[in-house]
Amino acid sequence: MRRLWMVGLLGFFMLPVTAQETVPSGFEHWTAASLKQMQGELSTEAAKDAHHLGLRRLGDFPNDLFLFAHREADGSPEWHETQVDVFVVQSGTATLVVGGTMVGAQDTEPHEKRNGTIQGGVKRKISAGDIIRIPAKTPHQVLLDGGHEFTYFVVKVKGY
Repeated sequence: MRRLWMVGLLGFFMLPVTAQETVPSGFEHWTAASLKQMQGELSTEAAKDAHHLGLRRLGDFPNDLFLFAHREADGSPEWHETQVDVFVVQSGTATLVVGGTMVGAQDTEPHEKRNGTIQGGVKRKISAGDIIRIPAKTPHQVLLDGGHEFTYFVVKVKGY
C-alpha cells in the first residue's frame, strides 16, 4: 500500500511538468533579457547600415507579424494599405509624425509606400513604455529629434 501511495504521489508531481512541455502551435515568448541582448546586436547592425536601422523579424504568422527595431537616425515616411502597426517603445525618445498625406512616396512592395514626405501630419512625443497603434492607410514616420537611439517592438496586424 505504501509503495502504491508513493507511485501516486510521484505521478501527481510530474503532471505539471508534462503539461508544460507542450506549448500551443504559434506560441512565442520574448523575454526582457532576450530583447535586451538583441538590442545590443541591433545597435551594432544599425551602426553599419546606410539607414542606421537594425531590424529583426521575430515571427510571421497568418494574422500578425512581429519585429524588433533599433534606430540611430530618422526613419523614412511609410504607409501600409493592409496592416495596422502597434509600437511598444523599449528605450529612447522620438517624435512620431502620424496622419496627413504622403507626397512623393514610392511603392516599395505590394500594399506598401515609403519615402517622400508627410504633409499635414500631427506630431506626438513617444518614449519608453509607450504603446502606439497606427491604423492601416495612415502615413507615419519616426524622427529621433537629435536623440541617439530609439528601440521598439513592432506588431503588424494583417488583413484589413
